[in-house]
Amino acid sequence: QVQLVESGGGLVQAGGSLRLSCAASGRTLSSYVMGWFRQAPGKEREFVAAISWSGGSTFYSDSVKGRFTISRDNTKNTVDLQMNSLKPEDTAVYYCAAEVAVGEYDGWGQGTQVTVSS
Repeated sequence: QVQLVESGGGLVQAGGSLRLSCAASGRTLSSYVMGWFRQAPGKEREFVAAISWSGGSTFYSDSVKGRFTISRDNTKNTVDLQMNSLKPEDTAVYYCAAEVAVGEYDGWGQGTQVTVSS
């Protein structure tokens, strides 16, 4: 079972940047598609970005495309999310997860809070 821990969240002003990191224990991440998701207060969890096992393909939601970059280092067993030009609407708890079956993600951690002030 994949166990994931997110870190790197915090409070930042609009227009600022943060880099989130996702680390795994128990299993290597190198064979998984990895994704980042977020959940804002009162809203459902939504997809943010995903990256193929090799890192050669990336996918983004329209709301973050051009501002966020997902990357992975399989030698360190980590997946990062670089977030630039942050907006107040990016405020949410951010989670990473591993795609254990097509369209099915697992390994949800505690998440990391990102708060963007206007």
